[in-house]
Amino acid sequence: MNKNMPKMKIGIVAVSRDCFPESLSVNRRKALVDAYKAKYDAEDIYECPICIVESEIHMVQALEDIKKAGCNALCVYLGNFGPEIAETLLAKHFEGPKMFCAAAEETSQDGGLVQGRGDAYCGMLNASYNLKLRNVNAYIPEYPVGTAEECADMIHEFVPISRAIYALDNLKIISFGPRPLNFLACNAPIKQLYNLNVEIEENSELDLFESFNNHAGDSRIPDVVKDMEAELGKGNKKPEILEKLAQYELTLLDWIEEHKGYRKYVCIAGKCWPAFQTQFGFVPCYVNSRLTDRGIPVSCEVDIYGALSEFIGTVISNDTVTLLDINNTVPYDIYNTDIKGKFNYTSKDVFMGFHCGNTAASKLSFCEMKYQMIMARSLPIEVTNGTLEGDIVPGDITFYRLQSTSDAKIRAYIAHGEVLPVATRSFGSIGIFAIPEMGRFYRHVLIEKNFPHHGAVMFGHFGKALYEVFKYVGVDVEEIGYNQPAGVRYPTENPFC
Repeated sequence: MNKNMPKMKIGIVAVSRDCFPESLSVNRRKALVDAYKAKYDAEDIYECPICIVESEIHMVQALEDIKKAGCNALCVYLGNFGPEIAETLLAKHFEGPKMFCAAAEETSQDGGLVQGRGDAYCGMLNASYNLKLRNVNAYIPEYPVGTAEECADMIHEFVPISRAIYALDNLKIISFGPRPLNFLACNAPIKQLYNLNVEIEENSELDLFESFNNHAGDSRIPDVVKDMEAELGKGNKKPEILEKLAQYELTLLDWIEEHKGYRKYVCIAGKCWPAFQTQFGFVPCYVNSRLTDRGIPVSCEVDIYGALSEFIGTVISNDTVTLLDINNTVPYDIYNTDIKGKFNYTSKDVFMGFHCGNTAASKLSFCEMKYQMIMARSLPIEVTNGTLEGDIVPGDITFYRLQSTSDAKIRAYIAHGEVLPVATRSFGSIGIFAIPEMGRFYRHVLIEKNFPHHGAVMFGHFGKALYEVFKYVGVDVEEIGYNQPAGVRYPTENPFC
């Protein structure tokens, strides 16, 4: 299991209003747990057996039980109307992500809507009202009342959401150096990190350089080199640089262990230019890709919110992510030859996502470790070695970012799309991305809301969970942009266009 990601254990606590039969909540809780275990990993959940919560005393008992069981997330399950005070106090005092769902009525037969009616549909309204009174944030599914099987599905959807929320509460971002010149877009206010309960440790790249030099001759370097050689295979075009890259990788891994402090999880916003190449003697792209592939995202150009975004995507998708420039348009010759008539996208729906070489080998159709062509235009090639180049694997993607923009507001965007199976004819880690209505999204979300040029990529469609995470951690829903479908106008869009 990825050590930089939590394993969630959701405590399911059933609640009951004392004027309703307790048996409704007992039986419905059992049916819910059975339904979950029949379909999903039983280790995801814990059934609190100690009591059905009807009072504040029961609430304390249930809270102690799920803590003792090692639960790091909570599901309050309304088997009937529920005790609005005790159930919301439970959520208030539980330190971790929490959700609420409720039982639908089961049958009209044999008095099922007389003695067997639970009224949880009504109780969810009171629960949500009391959560707001107490300023308690909780995840409530889009339609939170269902059968045992439907509620099991809701809890399963909560697993990656809870994983991201819990991970953020235990995250430290480690950064090295100020942003490079002319990269003000990556120089974002850090106040919103603290609002998200994320720690930040900002270091000088000189401190990193000292630590790197202290790792010269490290006895672990040969083993790391062998691992790199095995991963690169025929793509190992710069074998002479592997020893230095291995030394740098060990430097970062040791720095993480020595500096994570009381936090459980870490991501890095690293420096990569302009002096990095001439002093270290290489570029760090390949090493960044390897750590990201292990669940420790490393953004380049000291992009702190880029690293944060990557980390969120890692824990939601339980997979490797990448960070790319929203870089360049697709030339019409490629569009007309390889896209038009073959895929349902206009020329404004497609663009190229690119970075020098930080995308993991596992997410490239092919790869070669080479030199950084842009840097080599003004520097000796030998100090620009270390990029991982190749076309990004085709398939579904989620393009997204969480950002404190220049006005110090926390904003986000999410767009579903795909990487097309079309050769890029270019360099770096690069792919041809297609997002429906990208042209309008580019203008009225990315530009209008002052997002920088870096976007994070999850490999698959995860927008539903990501949207809930952004809401849970406090992003105003009006500040979560997405690619509006054709015919739905953005607030800033000219109606006469």
